[in-house]
Amino acid sequence: MVGGSELHSFTSDSNMATTAMAAAAIAATPSTVKTSFYACNHHAPFLSSCRPRLSFHHRLSSSPLTLPSLWAPKYSPIHRHCAASASSKVDASTATFHGPCYVLGDNIDTDQIIPAEYLTLVPSKPDEYEKLGSYAFIGLPSAAYSTPFIASGATKTGFPIIIAGANFGCGSSREHAPVALGAAGSRAVIAESYARIFFRNSVATGEIYPVECERVGLWKECTTGDIVTVELGENRLINHTTGKEYKLKPIGDAGPVIEAGGIFAYARKAGMIAAPSN
Repeated sequence: MVGGSELHSFTSDSNMATTAMAAAAIAATPSTVKTSFYACNHHAPFLSSCRPRLSFHHRLSSSPLTLPSLWAPKYSPIHRHCAASASSKVDASTATFHGPCYVLGDNIDTDQIIPAEYLTLVPSKPDEYEKLGSYAFIGLPSAAYSTPFIASGATKTGFPIIIAGANFGCGSSREHAPVALGAAGSRAVIAESYARIFFRNSVATGEIYPVECERVGLWKECTTGDIVTVELGENRLINHTTGKEYKLKPIGDAGPVIEAGGIFAYARKAGMIAAPSN
């Protein structure tokens, strides 16, 4: 389940992509995080020599993510080097999604989301990205889920919102799992809790919003096909079919990273790494 305190250690080099990856990992844990970096002069020429680990605490909040403050003390040359390059910020998420929902139970694993036989597909190739999406949830047992997530002959789903129970995305750490859901056309998963690696992969790829609900057993109160609205700005889910409304946990600093399209897109938007040359 996402939450709690956890120690994250990262090795820093002068490439700001490392900062972006660190930010995504930090954003995946909305709590107090202790972070350590090790900087050496052959990786970071603006430092005079190898320095010991720099450790500090930072409490994440729903305010926009300012990456330099997360990875260096104010006195460090690293902070001064990065502060100017991260002048732009991405606003906190206010995205809204509406449509029929697809309802799942507890412990939906990545083999059910996208079986291993489809991991040879390369998401960076548009045709294979679309094909990957067409296989989303093909591993679900048909006896338990009679309504297919992807209709026969289609490549996109008719369910932009997924509602699930606890431990969603457990199993192997395949990045293809959130990519397949995004490629299929889903925009958000509302679950009681997530396998940590699935949550982080969702943030890193920017493919889908992994949102936690406060109500235990929410999935039992919804039915596949119910028309729902997810309002991230208001932290709520409205089931228009049943007339019920549910509180969602804030997605916090992960929201802007997903909105930007993933960690590298976010880093480019924030000015931490250069845009790719044409």
